[in-house]
Amino acid sequence: MKKIGILFGQENTFPGAFVEKINSMNLPDIRAEFVEVGVVKENVPCGYSVIVDRISHDVPFYRSFLKNAVLTGTDVINNPFWWSADDKFFNYALAARLGVAVPKTVILPHKEMPADTNDASFRNQQFPYDWQSVFDYVGFPAFLKPHDGGGWRDVYHVHNPEEFFRGYDQSHRLCMTLQAAVKFREYFRCYVVGQKDVHIMPYDPTRPHHERYVKNPPTYDPALIARVEKDALTLCKALGYDLNTVEFAVEDGVPYAIDFMNPAPDADYNSVGEENFQWIVEKVANLAVARAQANSGNGPEARWASLLGGSPASSEPASVKSAVKKAPAKNTAKKVTKAPVKTAPKKQAANAKRDDAEA
Repeated sequence: MKKIGILFGQENTFPGAFVEKINSMNLPDIRAEFVEVGVVKENVPCGYSVIVDRISHDVPFYRSFLKNAVLTGTDVINNPFWWSADDKFFNYALAARLGVAVPKTVILPHKEMPADTNDASFRNQQFPYDWQSVFDYVGFPAFLKPHDGGGWRDVYHVHNPEEFFRGYDQSHRLCMTLQAAVKFREYFRCYVVGQKDVHIMPYDPTRPHHERYVKNPPTYDPALIARVEKDALTLCKALGYDLNTVEFAVEDGVPYAIDFMNPAPDADYNSVGEENFQWIVEKVANLAVARAQANSGNGPEARWASLLGGSPASSEPASVKSAVKKAPAKNTAKKVTKAPVKTAPKKQAANAKRDDAEA
């Protein structure tokens, strides 16, 4: 009997529906359940053929548990090694390299020194930092947001340098990016499962969270929908993600990829709605079953390249990374009346140093 588990946190609707869906298939050699984690010993199998991970990005203990599980033969969705390696700024750079449209984006030095660093830690940092070059490249309005954050946390909609510095001064030790705002007319959030199935959902990031999935959407240009689907697949194949959401803001007919590092995307019935919920439950359940049936349990070769390559049963590379990855939020920035204070190379050297809308 092969076990499929789901590892989750505060979710209340998707995990149970996922387990119920698989068990309702009445497959003779497969059953699904909530993962139970006890004592984790090195190089000891956890007993699951497949685990769907919904929480390890918030719990380092779970992330390490899942890496050990991969090493010992479990197929984890999504691959915890790739997920650990990613940040949103790298994803933007990868998307641009792949020919997917992304807004102009710059990664910024920390406002405050990270823990356990001092002036000497930043002697390679250019000083004074060329803020004007950043503003000239990105332009305004723009979004100041963490390079690896989510959930709309610490995001500032800024319209000029004064508003930018107001938000930047509040970023403290976070590593931030500044990204050009897209003046969108259409906005899409796309579920992508198994790097092959795409479910495009019209979305309005300006609405309250529970109203963002648009009901009774208008008819869209077929060419636009085709490009959105193509770009969503391109990104997920390149990133090696088997479960992800990709968000596009469309300006002048061009879909700009805004947010596509969401390997534990929102799948709550109360926010996504019944149609979207049923689609994601069915597709992820089918993917997990197929992976369990294909998994021999031997695990990948104990080399980094193999661990990064994807599922133990996969015969094709899950990612092209080795060859070479938020939606508009409310304007939380306030204008300031005084000029921004420049940081000094010493004492505040790192003040010029050091990211979930889907959007």
